[in-house]
Amino acid sequence: MKFINYLQSITGVGIFPLVSLVIFFLFFSALSLWAFRADKGYIRTMKQIPFGEQE
Repeated sequence: MKFINYLQSITGVGIFPLVSLVIFFLFFSALSLWAFRADKGYIRTMKQIPFGEQE
């Protein structure tokens, strides 16, 4: 039996791609909004973490 046959046997399987798209869009939008509104000093500090004080 092919994998597509398993998916066709699940009732309401067509809603899963839509739900996952909405979750992705909301997460991406929230993350973008946070990135644009974040304190620039905080971003600069986080950017320097891997290097520490050695430059």
